[in-house]
Amino acid sequence: MNKEATHPIDFVIPWVDGDDPAWQACRDAYLSTSDEAALEFRFRDWGLLKYWFRGIEKFSPWVNKVHFITWGHTPEWLNKDCPKLNIVRHEDFIPNQWLPTFSSHPIELNIHRINGLTDHFVYFNDDTFLISPVRKTDFFKNGLPCSSAILMPFRTVKNDWFTPPINNVAILNEHFAARKTVRENFLKWVNPKYGRLLFSSLLMMPYPFFYGFKELHIPNSFLKSTFEEVWSKEEEILSETSSHKFRDRTDVNQWLMENWQFAKGSFVPRSVKFGKTFYLWEDTLARTEELSQCITNQSLHVICINDGDIQPDHFEIVKNQIHAAFEQILPDASEFEIR
Repeated sequence: MNKEATHPIDFVIPWVDGDDPAWQACRDAYLSTSDEAALEFRFRDWGLLKYWFRGIEKFSPWVNKVHFITWGHTPEWLNKDCPKLNIVRHEDFIPNQWLPTFSSHPIELNIHRINGLTDHFVYFNDDTFLISPVRKTDFFKNGLPCSSAILMPFRTVKNDWFTPPINNVAILNEHFAARKTVRENFLKWVNPKYGRLLFSSLLMMPYPFFYGFKELHIPNSFLKSTFEEVWSKEEEILSETSSHKFRDRTDVNQWLMENWQFAKGSFVPRSVKFGKTFYLWEDTLARTEELSQCITNQSLHVICINDGDIQPDHFEIVKNQIHAAFEQILPDASEFEIR
């Protein structure tokens, strides 16, 4: 029997309609001028969600169920009766004392509480998309998550958004000895699938602590048991993060769970060429052209479209070009859409 076939795999995706007046009113009741992490572009809707669902249906028809996390609103085109769809409101899985929340961190850290979630699941941000066929074994092999464990040097903090990765490794170093971890799973850390990024790991291996990891900003494969284990050992910091309405410099995030899997050796190496993040605020129009060609050529499996703070005079141009590219490869409505 194919061992991979014995593990059903769910996908999880959070989404927010930043244009919903009711949501805006709820957020504004808690928002202060010092909440820099609540910048408007973080909630800006690109109108690409339907292509996420179309990609799931076309490129991963084997998925068991999609858990669609929402504050309460849903797109008007969404087929709520789709048998593969589970609409999950925040109050369905996040403990009431931490609601409402307008930060992704409490949502991510409590995913394991979703009723009916499979033990093996993949977490997508709503800016990550499948653009070519994928298999179960692209996400899990021999029951273990597939990922790329790349050691990185200590990062410089520019603002509060970048502190969670530092907080994550601080916790990791309290529970794991870096050298021992790498030695026990050497071929998982030193693997040709990491390409030139492998040199970063080799440079960091003499150091006695974890200083950072290369985060590829693509969908992450998780074991539900990892979340349960980290919560059992670090409930205080996870609860503190979950209590924050907006992102805070003391937060940890879902990368802690991935890093924990690295430290335990609970992963299988995956090529760094599996996916790519496009940072569209850097040389915006040229990057958009590169992204559009990647989509239409289907040269990768997954992409992340990170818009940062694209200038208003570029936003509609970029948005229309990306829509056109997705229309070329995903023109047909999926079972997740009302037809």
